[in-house]
Amino acid sequence: MINIKPGVFASIISALLVTASTCSLLKAQNRQETSLESPDHKTKIELKLTEAGQLSYQLKFNGQRVTEWSLLGLETSGPVLSNGIRIESHNKTKHKNSFDWPLGEDKRINNVYHQLVLHCKSSNAKFDLVMRAYNGSFGFRYIDKDIGIVKLHRELTEFNLADSYDIFQYHEESIFRRVSLNDLSGICDLPATLVSGKKLYISIGEAENRNFTKCVLVKGQTPNSLKFNFYTDTIYKNGKIQSINKDSNVGFRDSLISPWRTISCSTTAIGLHEFSQLNLKLTTPLTNEVPLNIKPGKVFRVPVTTNGGIGGIDLAKKMNFQYIMFDAGWYGAEFRTTSDPTKAIPELDLPKVIEYGRVNGIGVILYVNYVGLKAKLDTILPLYKKWGVSGLKFGFVDGGTQSGLAWLDTAVKKTNDYGFILNIHDHYKPTGLSRRYPYLLSQEGIRGDENSPDAFHNTVLPFTRFIAGPADFTFCYPNAANAFSKNIKVSKVQQLALTVIYFDPLQAIFWYGRPEDYNTNDPDLQFLKAVPTVWDESKYLKGDIGESICVARRKGEVWYLGSASGLIPLSTELQLSFLRKHTSYTATIYEDDGNNGVKIITRKVTSKDKLPVQISEKSGQAVIVSPTL
Repeated sequence: MINIKPGVFASIISALLVTASTCSLLKAQNRQETSLESPDHKTKIELKLTEAGQLSYQLKFNGQRVTEWSLLGLETSGPVLSNGIRIESHNKTKHKNSFDWPLGEDKRINNVYHQLVLHCKSSNAKFDLVMRAYNGSFGFRYIDKDIGIVKLHRELTEFNLADSYDIFQYHEESIFRRVSLNDLSGICDLPATLVSGKKLYISIGEAENRNFTKCVLVKGQTPNSLKFNFYTDTIYKNGKIQSINKDSNVGFRDSLISPWRTISCSTTAIGLHEFSQLNLKLTTPLTNEVPLNIKPGKVFRVPVTTNGGIGGIDLAKKMNFQYIMFDAGWYGAEFRTTSDPTKAIPELDLPKVIEYGRVNGIGVILYVNYVGLKAKLDTILPLYKKWGVSGLKFGFVDGGTQSGLAWLDTAVKKTNDYGFILNIHDHYKPTGLSRRYPYLLSQEGIRGDENSPDAFHNTVLPFTRFIAGPADFTFCYPNAANAFSKNIKVSKVQQLALTVIYFDPLQAIFWYGRPEDYNTNDPDLQFLKAVPTVWDESKYLKGDIGESICVARRKGEVWYLGSASGLIPLSTELQLSFLRKHTSYTATIYEDDGNNGVKIITRKVTSKDKLPVQISEKSGQAVIVSPTL
């Protein structure tokens, strides 16, 4: 028997462990494999190279596979970024920071993630694949800073899901259709929401798309799979469209930086709200300071006349709105090149209205169509600043092509630099650029009251489109003169509740209304007077896609609660444990009276109480919870 002293034995064991670890590491490097875990270790991304040298990934959440092995890569006219790849080196880093965001759903955002950068090499290129793991989310982008001039043929990113899913399919401002992923025909916009039979909810999205192109999801080659296609950037030859995956018009000079591609997972529908600020976290800001003079608020879209503007300002002041807006037509027919956005039509004395607004503390926002923007953006920005205009609304921009998105990025920056608040309308959806250009408060990209959405649609939106960021829903709140029955398919109180449920720093409330038709003393309008548009804290309490949604948001010491039902009644209780302990509150509750009206009741509550929500289909409940004086 050989006698080994305890200290020597420990050294031998330690050396063996180090040797085994080194061999394991070398073996993994030879296989070109690596992995990345989220801070809570529940989200794991595994990466490897296929035999053909193609990058592939597999995502796991809570120990379960979300995706099978799925390909990554880009196919270009020059650098090979899709096969024959080797991982030369990689580095992992941990990040934990936060930033103030007074223009959002929470006034401070925690940004905690683990990052992996793969330094890759192919036969004629070097590039990086940057990956981030958040709790519940995985994001990645491609970076090649030395490419010369190239065309991008297609993006190879796959999402080969490990289970059967339904997808909530939509495009731009369309309705939603819940369809089996394997039965998907056509395209689905980003962000896309999917749910499995095992109740795993997935959101696939993108962040920081500044000069790429619009990508959409289509059914992949294998069951339960999705892949990207370019939407409008294609080449036409002899009057026929070529393969959407080939001969694209997407080009880059000197460097190629793709948008972030993201996939987020939750075991509940309301858990998807955790990712509604992911795009902001992934977007690189120009500065960490948010200008203090940015003023979010509620907007009244007024008739395009002098009297319409003056009357609108009077109503806005009484309603505690911050802006009026002159929409299309204030400078003539919006699509005509002869219409001049430097001159108002004769029926509108714009200087008079702007001055009246200044005296009364109400800002004026002006709409300008893409035709006018492209022709005269550099002219109107200094001119509108001289006039005293507060903000702009861009109309019918090109959000589908690389050239359109690149122009838009430049235009938004210029508008931001002049200090104009901005709302981009029609089909454009956010990718987090408000973090880079904080004067960009809102955008449409949603089927709002203009297009007569139903209660199913209204209760799908919080779990789908709103995961990408704020949206202008263009509320058509009814009045004594007009019920807007063509536009509104839900109760009045659901309309009130949706101003809390839907996040929008620049909320348009009376979209088709006239100033003279609203009685600002009506009891239900007191809710719209009070409700803010940005928040200190937000919580999604209960709900499921297309069925119901209950949200609580805080501004200062006051909480606002919004609950909405879909096409079936909602019966539940909301635990008020988020209220400050040992404090008495007064809850002012707005409910439907069953006769197209609103009833208002009050009750005392504390953090120990539960608030009952008993509402019929297509209905709602809106609540203001204030500390009792």
